[in-house]
Amino acid sequence: MFSKWWMASSFSPNKSKWRILAISLLCLSVILFSGCSLLPKEEEEEELPVINPPKLSTKPEYEVKTGSLQKTVKGSGKLMSLKEEELFFSEENKRIKEIYVQTGDYVEAGQLIAELDVSDLESQLRQKRLQHKKEELALIEVLRDSGDKTSDQIEQAKLDFQIKKEEMAELEESISKSKLYAPFSGSIVGVYMKKGDSPKAFDTVAVLADLSTLTVAATLNADDLKNVAIGMEAIVDINAAGQHKGKILQLPSPKADPNNNQSGRWGGNENQKDTIDNYMLVQLDQMPENVSRGTRLSVTVIYERIEDAILIPPSALRSVGGRNYVQVVDENGNKREVDVEVGLQNSTEVQILKGLTPGQKVVGK
Repeated sequence: MFSKWWMASSFSPNKSKWRILAISLLCLSVILFSGCSLLPKEEEEEELPVINPPKLSTKPEYEVKTGSLQKTVKGSGKLMSLKEEELFFSEENKRIKEIYVQTGDYVEAGQLIAELDVSDLESQLRQKRLQHKKEELALIEVLRDSGDKTSDQIEQAKLDFQIKKEEMAELEESISKSKLYAPFSGSIVGVYMKKGDSPKAFDTVAVLADLSTLTVAATLNADDLKNVAIGMEAIVDINAAGQHKGKILQLPSPKADPNNNQSGRWGGNENQKDTIDNYMLVQLDQMPENVSRGTRLSVTVIYERIEDAILIPPSALRSVGGRNYVQVVDENGNKREVDVEVGLQNSTEVQILKGLTPGQKVVGK
């Protein structure tokens, strides 16, 4: 009986159906979960930055002001001595026998700087002096015994004696020129020859300067030089010593190269000595301390100045077909064109003679 019940319950159609359904659901769940674990992970969505739309550029606005307007020219130069001289021999074809100084030495006026080897000339001079003494005695004899001499013969003897004397004097002068002396007391700021060199006539051997008389020496180009005059204000910017005020003391010599286009030792061409006469000189209100000859500098010369000028920046001025105008902004932000009359102008400011008043606003480009 028990066996019958078990067999009957196991083969019950309803229970079998539910069992099959449960097993199917279980299998489906396993498949779904295992399938999800096998699929690749999805990439996280990238966050894009917020892009703000570009702002439309606005043109700058400037206030019309009053101030001082200057027109300037600029040049460059160095500190030089007011009393400075290049020392050289006027003789040539001779070797330097000795140089007695070196750069930095202080020398007194008349001190021997250098000399040439003129031993051959000195030998000739000794012979000529002996010959001159002999000819002098002969001339005395001629004059004593002039009875048998004609006046022409006596005169010829005098001329011959004088010619010999002149030759000896020329030889003495050549020997004297072989020695180079200091023309004034000062410092040797450069020595450019050495013992054994054979300088040409007027080649610089040394430079002597009085370092107690330093001044500003500058060069301007030819066009700028036409705008300046003695007494004009200048601002000098000395390397490592700052800016200093001064006035033009001297303009360069008319014979000087206005552009100072030189390539030699002194910044000059081969035919032009670098002397202080070649420069525009500026006298400073006060020479700074601890500066030396040769220090580089720049000079700005103010050759025109206007006080209380109405000024705008160059970028606010517009020009078309000879017409000068600006765009003026009123209190409500409205813009209108206004014709203006332009005066003096430089790289940073423009003077307005008519058309604008201080306090107005103008539009830049």
